[in-house]
Amino acid sequence: MSWGTDQPGHPQEHPQQPQGYGYGYGQQQQPYGQPQYGGTPYPQQYVGHDQQGYAGEYVQEQASADYTAHPAPGPEPEPAPAPVPYAPPKPAARDRYFDTLRAVALVRVVTYHTFGWAWAGMVFPSMGIMFALAGTLIAKSLERPALKVIRSRIRRLLPPFWFWGFFVVVAMLIHDWMPGWQIVYWIVPLGDPPGNAWGEQAWEILWYLRTYLWFVLLSPLLLRVFRLAPVTVLVLSLAPILVVHFLWEPPDNRFGSALTDLATFLFCWILGFAHRDGVLQRLKPFAVVVLSLAAIGYGGWYAFTHQAETGSYDLDDIPLAQAFWSAGFVTLLMYAKAHFRIDFAGPARFRRLDRIVTIFNARAVTLYLWHEIALILAVPLIDRFWDVPAFETYLPLESQWFMFGIGWLLIAVFILLCGWVEDVAAKKKPRLLP
Repeated sequence: MSWGTDQPGHPQEHPQQPQGYGYGYGQQQQPYGQPQYGGTPYPQQYVGHDQQGYAGEYVQEQASADYTAHPAPGPEPEPAPAPVPYAPPKPAARDRYFDTLRAVALVRVVTYHTFGWAWAGMVFPSMGIMFALAGTLIAKSLERPALKVIRSRIRRLLPPFWFWGFFVVVAMLIHDWMPGWQIVYWIVPLGDPPGNAWGEQAWEILWYLRTYLWFVLLSPLLLRVFRLAPVTVLVLSLAPILVVHFLWEPPDNRFGSALTDLATFLFCWILGFAHRDGVLQRLKPFAVVVLSLAAIGYGGWYAFTHQAETGSYDLDDIPLAQAFWSAGFVTLLMYAKAHFRIDFAGPARFRRLDRIVTIFNARAVTLYLWHEIALILAVPLIDRFWDVPAFETYLPLESQWFMFGIGWLLIAVFILLCGWVEDVAAKKKPRLLP
């Protein structure tokens, strides 16, 4: 399946952290440089970290003492200029292009789970985009020690998952679910957490968290291999999906599902590395466009010619088609960003729209986890509307679009009620809205 049968949402890591999921894209502060006095660098041991120029004051005092003790003949020298206070560089603003892509991807996921349109994944392959953004963010973060980065990603992911999972698990237990030892996957989702049919619509989306978690754990090794031969490794990252599709069929269990999903989106994750390291910028536009369109063409051709096997051309049901379509589509999006330096500064001037993008990125995990429950609850809520004659007469209660709107209202409620958990996980002060 896919983004929850749509095998959906890090995140950037702004991604950097997604953040899975809504992490900052700001640059790290650069180390303090050595101040100058009369063109001579100050000794490193006297360079202060305060903004008042401790090192400059020390040298000024020392120069004044030397002049008083040994006055020089002739005209009095001009006083040395006062040192300029050091102002730490401001972090770079968030990348609104990536933020907007993530927000649109989340909207597409909710739309797909409401209407079930098979063509939605072709119009905008949300999952491939989400994994590419997360790959970019993790590559940026791995400039720091790998163990620290992995621990940070896990810390940001698990508390929102545990909070959401508590309600889902309790509800399934009330509806006669008898868990076995596999319940450990509700603690760390390295495999698909178990559940019963009653709660399937809620927990089936967890494939994304499982796949994201494995990519995070593997990223230090993947990034090291990628940097040995970037273009070659990027191209070869499509090989695993060809292997599991044509040469070796994975077992029909948790291991097989995880392996298939990793193979399907490996290229997109590595593509995030390529963007972060500037590899995409060095590629020739003609080659990128031709190869990307070829990948999209192959993925689309395979999906439409193998409908008999799945009953649909839905990319979420055809991993090989998903892998190639996402590879070509996301490459074009990432290359456009790198080549044309798109920043979406213009749309950011629309304050309300920009505000929505900000909230979606800061609450990406919450939105993703709770959106299916919101859509589930929308159905009995709309059923109650039929008991009100005015609602029955004037509201389009039978319309899927009406359910779509009610679903978003409930998603907003869940963001307000549960989004603070993401703040706690990120060691921030809890807020209703970011």
